[in-house]
Amino acid sequence: MPSLSWKPNSKSLEFASPEEIADYQLPALRRQLDYLAAHSPFYRSLFEQHGIDVARITTLVDLARLPVTTKTDLQRRNWDFLCVPRSQVAEYCSTSGTLGLPVTICLTRADLDRLYYNEFLSFACADGRPDDVYQLMLTLDRQFMAGVAYYGGILRSGASAIRLGPGNIKSQLDTILQLRPTVLVGVPSFISTLVGYAREVGIDLNSTSVQRIICIGESIRREGFEPNALAEKITGAWNVQLYSTYASTEKQTAFTECGQGRGGHHQPELLLFEILDEQDQVLPAGRFGELTITTLGVEGMPLLRYKTGDICAYYDEPCACGRTTRRLSPIVGRKQQLIKYKGTTVYPQAIFNALNTQPDVAAYVVEAFTSDMGTDELKISLALHQQSDAVVGSIRQALQASLRVLPTLQVLPLAQVLAMQNSENKRKPSSFIDQRRIPPPA
Repeated sequence: MPSLSWKPNSKSLEFASPEEIADYQLPALRRQLDYLAAHSPFYRSLFEQHGIDVARITTLVDLARLPVTTKTDLQRRNWDFLCVPRSQVAEYCSTSGTLGLPVTICLTRADLDRLYYNEFLSFACADGRPDDVYQLMLTLDRQFMAGVAYYGGILRSGASAIRLGPGNIKSQLDTILQLRPTVLVGVPSFISTLVGYAREVGIDLNSTSVQRIICIGESIRREGFEPNALAEKITGAWNVQLYSTYASTEKQTAFTECGQGRGGHHQPELLLFEILDEQDQVLPAGRFGELTITTLGVEGMPLLRYKTGDICAYYDEPCACGRTTRRLSPIVGRKQQLIKYKGTTVYPQAIFNALNTQPDVAAYVVEAFTSDMGTDELKISLALHQQSDAVVGSIRQALQASLRVLPTLQVLPLAQVLAMQNSENKRKPSSFIDQRRIPPPA
């Protein structure tokens, strides 16, 4: 029976030539296909349904001949993706459920080693050092894969970790002052709120030990890689280096920026990816479409041509850091988060971008819900540094100019907005709450 005994490549492929990368990836893909055909109930049935002989996939280009897998497949047939007996599962992780029903992703011990290696490479890409101290501003429980991945990668790098968890802005600042971390890992909108809180209590963040921030869950760049308003709000008050990282539970792999800030670097020994158009045709570099991934070396729940729902592009020119791997652009939106509001289509990120330009906005939550008429509705809850008709009017104008529509606004105390961002079932702060009625998978 085909098997996968994943272990780190003897030589990192981050600086390899395209030919060296392809020479590694093709055998890895072949092993993964044979493994799926032997062990995956879902993919066995998919191959039979489409008359696919995986032995005929002999080049990386041939990958495009295979059918795609969707989130709906994973939700409807979650356990048919499991390729090992339950006795071999070492860790049960879960997606957040922000795009419908959450799904369980099972990892073997080899998958955990692979996950830690992924984050070891990611932190090294973000200029990590063995003498760093990382403050983790996200949960390590609630089946959250990212927390496990970050923690394992940090320890593998020889650095130290402070597992503080999400929320509790006073505790975050107190810990920075007491334990002197050099790196924060957190959601940038929460970091922005921390900046505002520090200013209000008279703490000069530039006098702290923090040198770098790994930004998760939200974009800090425009499509051309320039810092967006959220990033500028942070760095305008705090002399720190920001690094963007992008991942998801299903991928079990991250794309992380180097110090050049020109996109998240691909880890080619762990993942294949394509950018697809609406007809599932492969797009070239620089064209925006849906990120579609194929995991390499995963034992528990491998995925083949899995459509992530995330819209982005890739770039393949060499990076000034010396890495030769392809890089992902910022995620411009998620297909299932697209909102149709008063005749206008908008992604939550566009709302965030408009709010982040407003200096008096301390924190916010955007809520989408379904009206009695079955249409999408939007409400924005704001906490302000100072409240006046002029401030609220400026925010309304910024939203109207950016979105061409004006969602409902309400101003609330900061503590209430932070509580909404960090509700009990959240594993990291979230500025978007989608309460729309989503039809269950057919």
